Amino acid sequence: MKKRVFAALMAGVMGTMMFGTTFVSAEAETPELKGEVYAFIAASLNNAMEEIQKNFNETYPDVEILYNADSSGTLQTQIEEGARCDIFFSAATKQMDALVDEGIADKDSVVNLLENKVVLIKPKGGETKVTGFENIPDAANLALAGEDVPVGQYSREIFDNLGITDEVNKMEINEGKNVTDVLASVSEGSNEVGIVYATDAASVADSVEVIAEAPEGSLKTPVLYPAGMVEDKEASDDDKAAEVFLEYLQSDEALEVFEKYGFAAYVNDEKTDDMAAAEETAEPTEEASEDTAE
Repeated sequence: MKKRVFAALMAGVMGTMMFGTTFVSAEAETPELKGEVYAFIAASLNNAMEEIQKNFNETYPDVEILYNADSSGTLQTQIEEGARCDIFFSAATKQMDALVDEGIADKDSVVNLLENKVVLIKPKGGETKVTGFENIPDAANLALAGEDVPVGQYSREIFDNLGITDEVNKMEINEGKNVTDVLASVSEGSNEVGIVYATDAASVADSVEVIAEAPEGSLKTPVLYPAGMVEDKEASDDDKAAEVFLEYLQSDEALEVFEKYGFAAYVNDEKTDDMAAAEETAEPTEEASEDTAE
């Protein structure tokens, strides 16, 4: 009897050490998981997701993760046109919300996972009069993502709130199809300044310098990254693999990788406020109990 109890305890300890509570439960249910998972991911996620894929495949070697990395707007269009996709990981809530409204993305599976920042960059060692978003028009040219790209939408919102949209529109603008294009234009020295995510700038820190982050109050829309399942009839046999991978993306192990690449785990302010309120409500009750006991 003692030997059985000891073996069970050791198995539990080893499982917790290797994978963490959430992911162990998924593994226990699907020890021989197989299949293909088509994940459409925002271009800014590419580096982190490559590492996450390697980690995931250490546990599930028979699951093939196939990425399609591009701007969230482009990915949304491809999904709407019928491209096979199991998981959509967007760089903005707008594109995800649209797919949910159209009945293409599963609303119950969608979770806001990450946050990012919008920054203004220049080539490493490059000279510019620009000191921040407010005087971007002082640059000779600007690398800017298109209007259907989340970082391009965030950029234009910043321009509007700073009252510089008209001036920016008069500039020589090199419009990129996604954030990767913008990053390349600046890192190669083709443009004096450009606007990307903080994580993108950090990924090529030897080629670009951050001039400034978006000024406080200039971006009302939070830079959130939601992920969720896509209703894909062709992928019915691989649904379980996709569900497990989406669950893994929310694990502590995966979040550590995202943080390594500069992302921040999203914290729902409403939940935080609710927890704080609950704690405040609980404190008087505890004190009252102590008074009663005395």
